[in-house]
Amino acid sequence: METIRFVPDDEEEDLYSGFNDFPSALFNTKNLDQDEFVQMALRSSYSKRPGLVSSKPGTAMRFGTSSGYREGSVRMMTGQESVTRPMTAVRGAGYTSATRAVFDPLNQASAAPLVQMKMEEKPEEKIKKVERRITELIDESCLAASRQQFRQALDKAKEASAKERNLIRLQEQAGLSDTHNLDLTFSVLFNLASQYAANEMYSEAINTYLVITKNRMFHNANKLKVNIGNIYVKLGQYPKAIKMYRMALDQVPNTHKDLRIKIMHNIGILFVKMGQFSDACSSFEYIMQEKPDFKAGLHAIVCYYAMDDKDRMKQGFQMLLEVILDIDDEDKYIPTSEDPMSNLVLEAIRTDSLHALEKQIKREAERSILTAAKLIAPVIEDNFTAGYNWCVEAINNSVYAPLAGDLEINKAVTFLKQKEISQAMDTLKTFQRKESKVASTAASNMAFVHFLQGDVEQAEKCGELAREVDGYNAAAYVNLGNCSLAKGDQQKAKQFYSLALDNDASCIEALYNLGLVNKQLGLFEEALDCYLKLHAIVSHHPQVLYQLAHLHELVGDVDQSIEWFLQLLGIIPTDSGILHKMGEIFDSENDKQQAYHYHFESFRYFPSNLTVLDWLGAYYVSLQVAEKAVAFYEKAALMQPTEPKWKLLIGSCHRRSGNYQLALRTYKDILAEFPENIECLKFLVRMCSDMGLPEAATYATQLKRAEKAKELRERIGSSQSGSGSRRSSGRSSQGLPSPVSDSTPPTRGRQARLSALESGTAGDNFGRSQFRDVDASYADPLGPQERPRTAARSRSQMEDEFGDEDLAEFLLPE
Repeated sequence: METIRFVPDDEEEDLYSGFNDFPSALFNTKNLDQDEFVQMALRSSYSKRPGLVSSKPGTAMRFGTSSGYREGSVRMMTGQESVTRPMTAVRGAGYTSATRAVFDPLNQASAAPLVQMKMEEKPEEKIKKVERRITELIDESCLAASRQQFRQALDKAKEASAKERNLIRLQEQAGLSDTHNLDLTFSVLFNLASQYAANEMYSEAINTYLVITKNRMFHNANKLKVNIGNIYVKLGQYPKAIKMYRMALDQVPNTHKDLRIKIMHNIGILFVKMGQFSDACSSFEYIMQEKPDFKAGLHAIVCYYAMDDKDRMKQGFQMLLEVILDIDDEDKYIPTSEDPMSNLVLEAIRTDSLHALEKQIKREAERSILTAAKLIAPVIEDNFTAGYNWCVEAINNSVYAPLAGDLEINKAVTFLKQKEISQAMDTLKTFQRKESKVASTAASNMAFVHFLQGDVEQAEKCGELAREVDGYNAAAYVNLGNCSLAKGDQQKAKQFYSLALDNDASCIEALYNLGLVNKQLGLFEEALDCYLKLHAIVSHHPQVLYQLAHLHELVGDVDQSIEWFLQLLGIIPTDSGILHKMGEIFDSENDKQQAYHYHFESFRYFPSNLTVLDWLGAYYVSLQVAEKAVAFYEKAALMQPTEPKWKLLIGSCHRRSGNYQLALRTYKDILAEFPENIECLKFLVRMCSDMGLPEAATYATQLKRAEKAKELRERIGSSQSGSGSRRSSGRSSQGLPSPVSDSTPPTRGRQARLSALESGTAGDNFGRSQFRDVDASYADPLGPQERPRTAARSRSQMEDEFGDEDLAEFLLPE
């Protein structure tokens, strides 16, 4: 038998060698092509085998493998010619199915098990996951609502409601409807309704609450009608709210007494708002019988007062005094032993939340009793004093006897409000022999009354008495500081105010007065500290804001001063004084537009301020529109009819605007009222000379006489006073600035006067004493206004004719 041996080039062992070495004829492949049995078998099996090349190339063909591609014979390279591959081979050379790699670029084979796991997840597990997510959303919604983030809380509540509906649908599909959690549904709906109400979506909230209350599967759901009633209260629908409260009250058992009392209290308050006081009294009386309460007792007394039932007012006040406070004595917090541990325990419980709650309840009780007494005392008896005496006696006979002194103080304060000073003082004097805090308070009130009456000595005595009785009374130190300040002793007053602050750091009176003293002493920084502290205690107080603004102005911080003044105007926008102050600040900063705005606003709210009228007139004069200034000067002339300067300014405005006839008539009217007014005579002489009128000589003669008379009066006055000083100006006697003489020597003749007018050297001061310095270079945002065409001179010649020169000899008649 011939052996076929394959020897490759790299001398490796042939895997297919040795097949013909077997003696058995079964493995003899030498004459297979001549074996009829084998050839017949091959021909019969070719028709059932797949084709040599598939229609769609596979991975084996793309990667050059031989596992999916066989030929009938294998050509083996032996250096000569390839031989036929033995048909006994059942797999490709060097490849096995065990190590075959799967081509999976998208990694879908690894995801297939996860998909299979998800498909195999049980419905019960899905339902539990959804329930956990719904619970998480409810918690997130409640937390957002606690942070005042109501919009986010509502979004979470809506998402939880949507998932809860999906949960119900999932349970129905899985046939697990019987396992539905009703508590979870109740929580979702209740939270959704609460968030609707928090976002003021009241109709949606009411509908959601009704869905809960109409479902009989929810136990005690009718109690939520209290929430519906609260929503109706916010909407102002009181009858519907009362109906809901009563429906909820019917569902609350008698064992829940506190809840029933709260609902009855709400019903009573709504009856009060509706004016049905009789029904309200029934609700409050029920509370006083079941569980007496200070708030319910006070409300019942208010209803009796509205009904004008004196007997029931007295009964209600006595019932209020019978309410038990259920608070232990304050002495238990006072250390009584020398044990440091017990003292530490007492110190700890003295500042805990329970002690704070006890103080709050006690304050509420005292406020209710005193408020009820002050309400009914003037009406339960024939007169005010008898009513207060009855209330004081009733309090003295109860466990709240210490409150009688406070009621006596309120009685004195009421006398002061009624301007019955003598009775108030008599009431306060009854406490002089007592040694208690109430006596110190009475002495402080007496000191303040004496101070208001102007009796500083008696006020100081009462202040000293109040300090002796109670050394920690801050009001006593404030009164003593006021007395020292009235006497002019600022340092001592400062010490008293500082002592008051040492005893009570929140005493606003001491803090304000200390700031005033520091301001008077020139300690602006210390005054600022006082008012900044006071602003932190009493925010947005007008007087405090003004002091802060003024102090910043005094220290030179104008921007901060303007900021404080703007805050003050936000509180009192119609205060003309603040508006005037803002106008002055902007005027000093050369901001004429803002200065005009605030001055005009001040004039609009208070048109009688002469300073504002003066500034507005000067502002229009500076804009070369003197005709608009006439209205302001006319108002000033009406307020001061005996002051000639306003009418002189009116005449100057007419002359500047080119209306010479009206100006001349105005000057004549002034001269008729004030015959010896030198300034008016000067204006008349000049105007008549310029206009060529014959009255010029007459006015010049009167001017000369007036000046001589003025000089004589000054000489007599200087001789009597022994003073050698003289006033040469005639305007000073009339309240106007004296004219300044021109340095140019006078020239005779009309030509010289015209040349002086053309050069602009002749001009008056136009009431410079009344005007502040105005920057002529200020440019108005609207542009300069044109000079009226009736003017006889150009804008550069708008100076007054007589402001800068004395009356020359050539003006007198020859």
